[in-house]
Amino acid sequence: MELGKRIRDLRKAKNMSLTDLAEKSGIQIATLSRIEHMKMTGTLESHIRIAQALDIELIDLYKDVQTAKNFLEKADLGDAPETFSYNEKASSEILTGNISNKKMLPVVLRIDIDGKTSIEQNQPGSEKFIFVLEGVVNVHIGERTHALKANDTLYFNATQRHYIENTGTGVAKLISVITPVEL
Repeated sequence: MELGKRIRDLRKAKNMSLTDLAEKSGIQIATLSRIEHMKMTGTLESHIRIAQALDIELIDLYKDVQTAKNFLEKADLGDAPETFSYNEKASSEILTGNISNKKMLPVVLRIDIDGKTSIEQNQPGSEKFIFVLEGVVNVHIGERTHALKANDTLYFNATQRHYIENTGTGVAKLISVITPVEL
């Protein structure tokens, strides 16, 4: 069994969503998604935090886990872009490969009608840029709300708690760039 599948199985057995695990472990939802989908393995520290959030011993996290011998990112192989879901109504598609060597992370966000992303709060020094491709959204940053429509942009300090909700009548698509790269 692969580590990502093991984590996903343990999480689902405890009726936890990816968002629940992110909040309880303090690990970014994108990182957890990448680990569960075997796009990355994570660090020992992240494994400890995941085990604690799942209320299991670290050794139980590794039970029956096999290591991958040739770990490569799909984006580096020219396959389909890497995606992850915030929830059933919001997802992101990473627009570059080899992101661990990049200084910024560009993604396309897709938010269905009445959908919203999870609440995020990035590491100190993080900044985020958003460009709305289509649709109407509200970007909630701390206590403030910014209404945006197609071709609007927003640049903000991503260390503040923030999330994006679709307030329009159709699917919203945005380009979001965060720096430094934080998964």
